[in-house]
Amino acid sequence: MNGQSRVSARPYPYELMLSNPQALDRLDVQFRWGGYGIRMLRFHHTSFAAGKAIQFHKHSDFELHFIPRGKGKVILGNEPFSLHEGMMYLTGPGLMHFQEADAFEAMDELCLHIDIQKLPASDEEDSQEWGARWERAEAESCIRQLEQLPARPVLDQYRAMECFLTAYRAWHENQPGVLTVIKQSIIQILLRMTRAYEMMPQPELPSRDMKHYRYQMAVQFIKDNYMAPLTLEVVAERVQISARQLQRIFREQTGGTFSEYIEQVRLMHICSELADSDATIDQIAFQNGFSSANYLHYVFKKKLGTTPMQYRMQNRLRPQP
Repeated sequence: MNGQSRVSARPYPYELMLSNPQALDRLDVQFRWGGYGIRMLRFHHTSFAAGKAIQFHKHSDFELHFIPRGKGKVILGNEPFSLHEGMMYLTGPGLMHFQEADAFEAMDELCLHIDIQKLPASDEEDSQEWGARWERAEAESCIRQLEQLPARPVLDQYRAMECFLTAYRAWHENQPGVLTVIKQSIIQILLRMTRAYEMMPQPELPSRDMKHYRYQMAVQFIKDNYMAPLTLEVVAERVQISARQLQRIFREQTGGTFSEYIEQVRLMHICSELADSDATIDQIAFQNGFSSANYLHYVFKKKLGTTPMQYRMQNRLRPQP
């Protein structure tokens, strides 16, 4: 099957953006919203070929992701989630994440990457004109919610992603006030995303879903003890079920095996340590539950397509955005 194949022949609403997907990235868009300064770093359309993956990484800023077409998965921190058309999620400052298109179907993404800075109080005092207080209150409420959004995808029920096309069309048609349109589009995306998370259904009580409850218990135990030589039997005993039951739960919840999940958790921590610490590869291997640096090298290369040393050199040389 062609890696770029699509399952639907419906017209693609964002076809216009495909002619120049990164056009808006080249604009220097900075503006004030209430008591905050906002700088647009990226505002574009991108495509993942079937099976393409972006390995674990993190940013120091906010990155908002929307899926207008296709399907795949994302790992936010330690948690894997399925993605499909109409979903969105946030990767806030410092959150390690991994993205991958479905093995047989490409996935498109609309991405807004912004730097948000709280302005000094003296700057706020200079802005007392008509309407400024309302704007400051609105911005403050939205940014506070943004900082507290859960690390999980939800449906874009308030159509935030449509604002990408509004901004792009303004640039494409050279409309009057294009920078104002882009500014308002960014604000609308922030407001609509936070509103969608406000309406997100609350999870059921653990007593109503024992499989999910036990999965969460196992995941928490793994997160707390990932550096130890954990086995399926050890964790199963901890959550008081059989090893076979626990393996089945992990397959249902993650689509993979128990061992794959533990490797994923350990590799996330290892990627962070390779980029941020001066510890040797041997030290990092032992501190993260690997029996030897050679075994870490084997798993790292198999899962991420590069060696630990190559990953360290690439991430040390490339400055964080």
